[in-house]
Formats: sequence, structure tokens, C-alpha cells
Amino acid sequence: MPKTVLTDDERAQQDDRPDRLFYQKPRFVQHVDEQFRERLTDLYREHLDAGDDVLDLMSSWVSHLPSEMRFGRVVGHGMNEDELAANDRLTEHFVQDLNETQVLPLEESTVDVVLCAVSVQYLQRPERVFAEGARVLRPGGRFVVSFSNRMFAQKAIRAWRTARGPGRCRLVERYFAAVGAFCEPTTVRESPLVPPRQRVLGGAPDPFYAVHARTPEGRGPR
Repeated sequence: MPKTVLTDDERAQQDDRPDRLFYQKPRFVQHVDEQFRERLTDLYREHLDAGDDVLDLMSSWVSHLPSEMRFGRVVGHGMNEDELAANDRLTEHFVQDLNETQVLPLEESTVDVVLCAVSVQYLQRPERVFAEGARVLRPGGRFVVSFSNRMFAQKAIRAWRTARGPGRCRLVERYFAAVGAFCEPTTVRESPLVPPRQRVLGGAPDPFYAVHARTPEGRGPR
């Protein structure tokens, strides 16, 4: 079992109704700006290899994978069937509420990469989800978590809502550390400097944050 990172209070959502009600209607929209999406695709280009088997956790109708790269199995997880069905990068998908059930329907050591884009803020049991990520990863596998400052505030956990960019990075670093199955994570923080007038008028780009870590090479059965 992973170590506990969050208190019960820190796991709380403002809207505590079942998540399946909130996500029952598809949202075919982009949740971060174009600059963020391009940077995320570049990060994937750096850390994914052609032919990798990929698990895209908390996915939707887009996965931000490099268009020129071909992968093996690309398993999508999410909360809305219509969104996942519209994602042409997925070879298969499943719907599951990770706040109710954290155990993933995948065998141990079956993927090379786990992705979680702009959604980690909604996990109420992140320690268990990260432990499941470690379980399904092969030795030397990569877990890449990305996020910005946008969110559905009513569904984000309190620990996330009350933190800011660097504090949120530290939170994700603690999730990795709690599992005890990852090497030291690498953190990316890119927050473009924007003149005050531009911030007032709008148009400030979304800051880019990512935390990624590997499982050790040659890891034996867990």
C-alpha cells in the first residue's frame, strides 16, 4: 500500500455529488490553450518511443500524442464514453470513476508509458492511482503528469485548490514518492512572463507544469 499523502479534508470536493453525473455529457472542447498543448506534445515526443504501449489516464477526445509517432497499444481511460470513442489515437478504452475504484483493469507490467494530462487535480485517492500506474508499468516505464492553472474548481480536491503552481508540483512529487516504486521525479515549470497590461486585458498563456518519473530498470514482480 502507498503511504498516505492527503488528509480527508484535503481530498474534499466542493461538489460532492457522484463524478459520473458531472461528466455524463461530453465536452468536445480544449481545456488548455494551444501553446500548452504544443508544449505537451513536445514533452511526449521527448519521453515516448515509437511502438510504446501507452495508458492515457483521465483522457478525453484528444490525447496530444505526436501525430508523426506510431505506438503499439494505446489504452484510454476516462469518464465519458462519447469522448473516448471520438479519440482516434486510442486502440481501446474504458470508463471508470477512479474516485470510486482505483484498481485498473490491466495486467501487471503491460504498458511502457502512463499519461495523465490536465486531470490529476480531480483525484481524491491519488496515492492509490499512482500505485496502480506503477503496477501496470514495465521496468523502466514512464509516468508523465501534466497540468496548468485551469480546472473545474467544483471537482478539484481542496489540496489542489488551495495550492499554486510550485505547491501543486510538490504535491505530485509526493504522490510519486508515496508509492515507493518510482525513481526521483523530474519537474518542469514554465510560466511565461506576461506584461501586467496584457494580464488585465486577457490573453496570458497558460503556465505549463509537468512531473514525470520512471520505474527502475530490471524491477522484479511486485
